[in-house]
Amino acid sequence: MNLLKLENLSVKFKSKKSLKDLFKNIELDAVIDTSFTIKKNKTFGIVGESGSGKTTIAKTILGLHTSLIGKLNFNNQEIDLSKKYRDKNFRKDVSMIFQDSAGSLSPRIKVKHLIGEPFRINKINNLNLKNEVNQLIKSVGLSSDFLDRYPHELSGGQAKRICIARAIALKPKLLIADEPTAGLDVSVQGEILNLLKSIQNIHGMSILIISHNLNVIRHITDELTVMYFGKIMERGDSEKIFKSPKHPYTQALISLIKKPDIDRKNQKIELKGEVPSIFERKSGCVFSSRCQNPSQNCKTGKIENKLIKTDEDHWVDQCCINCN
Repeated sequence: MNLLKLENLSVKFKSKKSLKDLFKNIELDAVIDTSFTIKKNKTFGIVGESGSGKTTIAKTILGLHTSLIGKLNFNNQEIDLSKKYRDKNFRKDVSMIFQDSAGSLSPRIKVKHLIGEPFRINKINNLNLKNEVNQLIKSVGLSSDFLDRYPHELSGGQAKRICIARAIALKPKLLIADEPTAGLDVSVQGEILNLLKSIQNIHGMSILIISHNLNVIRHITDELTVMYFGKIMERGDSEKIFKSPKHPYTQALISLIKKPDIDRKNQKIELKGEVPSIFERKSGCVFSSRCQNPSQNCKTGKIENKLIKTDEDHWVDQCCINCN
């Protein structure tokens, strides 16, 4: 059963490149015609390089960005994407762990007050706040000794755990984790991922995990979306995508995480060029400038990006099929 359904979302930002752009109200496409569903109690991943639109999607769901194009259904309720306002129930049911954990924690507030803040903001008074905070910090693998510390006294991994404790305080139905392992040692990354999976099993929540790191995505997600320059290139069951990636961009990303050995030493796929600037967006396939084997229609911009079904629970961009 679906918890969240996003249909045809497009997000535009006003260009601030020059005064001329500002006066002309020039808009830039950050996310284009994006659709996906997140099932209850499942983990959905969005992967892509910086600038692909991953975090923009998450912030639009939360209401931190607005959009006039697209539909959002959450827990069988239609959400107005054109407004930043989200009602009390939505704010309780959807929570986000931001990438910069230390930066999202007020440096002047002790950990115990940071963890208790969601209860106070939502005016939930019919509980023993001290006991709730104690249980939350223990649930993320830290002792109560940390409650009287300030954020600057925490390591990166500890700060991330505090952010997780805050995020799950109100037992949300959907937890959004933006680059949850960024800046952490490899051993700590594994601990954080295991913690998220454990919390999901205990509370029965869905997780939307955003990352550029496929090693993170592959070990925790049930379904996966691969984004490039604001568009979905491939989407479907995570295991199927990792075993048989169809899009050249997905293939290149996955080739980087395979363990090197004698038989695979030449299997690394290197893409030519760089991700285009948002100011230089052209019509047609967004991947055409980096495609190793573009069709004539791809090169001339005569074919637009659109997902087609190639297998059960597996979709890939139609231009890629024609090129490869």
